[in-house]
Amino acid sequence: VQLQASGGGLVQAGGSLRLSCAASGSIFSINIMGWYRQIPEKQRELVASISTGGSTNYADSMKGRFPISRDNAKNTVYLQMNSLKPEDSGVYYCQMHQRTGISWGQGTQVTVSS
Repeated sequence: VQLQASGGGLVQAGGSLRLSCAASGSIFSINIMGWYRQIPEKQRELVASISTGGSTNYADSMKGRFPISRDNAKNTVYLQMNSLKPEDSGVYYCQMHQRTGISWGQGTQVTVSS
């Protein structure tokens, strides 16, 4: 599975960004796609995930601000990042989890200036 992420960038506090991640390759009909964030010297942490059935899971700090959605026909997951704060900065990684294992995309940098 290949995951291609896009949409990161530099934004002022209070602004918005939309991350996209398109999956290709051997994709099963049941999977979970999600976004993780990594900041220096910290472990990669879950931001949000969504199953093919639409069930979602969020980190408490992002819940309500970062709705996750997906288009199953396009094997694409989206993360709408609203009301961004400087502490949201980091490298955001797309992940797919299916019965054959876990795949990661390349990271996309999100920088929120104060």
